[in-house]
Amino acid sequence: MRSDEVKSGYQRAPNRSLLRSLGVTDREMGLPFIGIANAYNTIVPGHVHLRTLTDKVKEGIIAAGGVPFEFGVIGICDGIAMGHEGMRYSLPSRENIADSIELMTEAHRFDGLVCVGTCDKIVPGMLMAAARCNIPSVVVTGGPMLSGYLAGKELSLIDIFEGVGKVAAGTMSEAALQELECCAMPGCGSCQGLYTANTMACMTEAMGMSLPGCAAIPAVDAAKLRIARESGERVLNLVRGNIRPRDIITIDSLSNAIRVDMALGGSTNTVLHLMAIAVEAGVPLNLDRFNEIGEKTPHICHMQPSGPHSMQTLYRAGGIPAVFKELTALLADTPTVSGMSVKLIAKAAVVRDSNVIKGINSPVSPAGGLKILKGSLAPDGAVVKCAAVPKGMWVHQGPARVFDGEKAAMKAILAREVKEGDVVIIRYEGPRGAPGMPEMLSPTSALMGLGYTRVALITDGRFSGGTRGPCIGHIAPEAAIGGPIALIRNGDTIAMDLFKKTLDHLVPDVELGARRTTWKPPVQQLTGVLSRYAASVGQANQGAVQKP
Repeated sequence: MRSDEVKSGYQRAPNRSLLRSLGVTDREMGLPFIGIANAYNTIVPGHVHLRTLTDKVKEGIIAAGGVPFEFGVIGICDGIAMGHEGMRYSLPSRENIADSIELMTEAHRFDGLVCVGTCDKIVPGMLMAAARCNIPSVVVTGGPMLSGYLAGKELSLIDIFEGVGKVAAGTMSEAALQELECCAMPGCGSCQGLYTANTMACMTEAMGMSLPGCAAIPAVDAAKLRIARESGERVLNLVRGNIRPRDIITIDSLSNAIRVDMALGGSTNTVLHLMAIAVEAGVPLNLDRFNEIGEKTPHICHMQPSGPHSMQTLYRAGGIPAVFKELTALLADTPTVSGMSVKLIAKAAVVRDSNVIKGINSPVSPAGGLKILKGSLAPDGAVVKCAAVPKGMWVHQGPARVFDGEKAAMKAILAREVKEGDVVIIRYEGPRGAPGMPEMLSPTSALMGLGYTRVALITDGRFSGGTRGPCIGHIAPEAAIGGPIALIRNGDTIAMDLFKKTLDHLVPDVELGARRTTWKPPVQQLTGVLSRYAASVGQANQGAVQKP
């Protein structure tokens, strides 16, 4: 066992003495040591219940013959951080989470690892750490929040964001928005729809790193307690069989995750995170793979925000195992931490509601929910959630309205300075330029709330999983390093074609060359985390991982 490095032989008497001070017994000194990375805190709704889940994980570890050691992991709530300077810290936190788990795992020589977390950057960071450390690991995702409810309608956080636009448009009163605000988020768990947090939970299960059914179980359901205990038990089997994350996270399992993502119509952020996980696992994954899989995978679940179904509804319909069942012919039969292969899980699953999980012959759409676009505006790629774009906006050409930053764009949108047909450009919000590649949920939701139907939004930043409409993000290269988006001026023609997967800036090369001679990146005064992050982060098309 790896842990023998800290507890075996007379030379390790000092180490053992410290362990004894924790209450570790002679018998336990001979058992596997299992680290538990717990993202519990009292500021993130998706995390306030994780202490209870971690207690169940501990029970499972002890019952299966291991010794659990819990340590803390930070977590940022993207919803609370949204729309202000705090959002610049969200993506960098993913790297901090991965680094902190690596530090604790490697320093203490754990034999196995259970990661307990929820929400947007926490689960990807945990998966990156598991792949990096490559010791037997299981991930327990904390589960979605129950839907809010008001006047016969299920609610989620996006109703509140879009309500801001409705108040600005005069179609909703501030009192009505306050009532909505008080009803939308009824308790613990990740935000209810297929936003980034829940999409990443689904990806974790789809790639085989959590037990079957884990992703969709609501945070408050007793089934979540049971699966947490089972995960604690299961990690000991992985330790004894020496089954490691890189045995699970392969090009085939990541392809399965992408296929499930396409079938669900998940968040654009999954592209960023799956690329980063692939880097840590040493798997050769590129953006073209997303389009290759998307073209062959039907979109079979019409999930919030583009559709009506919440995660709670997906759970009742059978969850990810039932999605596996419908996609069986398209999936690779990869191993999972459960000991069952993907197709064995699919075979045992039941689709309990075919209105929620449709058959591949009667899909919501014949192709997947995400597309990678390329062209003169995004030579290295961009991402759009096509499942959330009305078909009438799949092809669009319009004049650019250029904003150097989200704040200026939001001010113009709420002031109704943007016109139908415009293409709003928000730049210098990329990994290095922001820094931190903030999400743009506030402006996209404001556009929806104000009733715009023919305005596209393009950014080198990111979009929340809750974004809907013609919104294209992750433009690479970003403006801060001189990408083509830096050269756009007001009135330039921008053309997008989701059918052809193209995104172009229709200005002659000679003119762009002249503009480049006078272009200079904005100078930023950065300190601390953001300064270090900006100096080392890579581009979005490579997962925005920090370079060694």
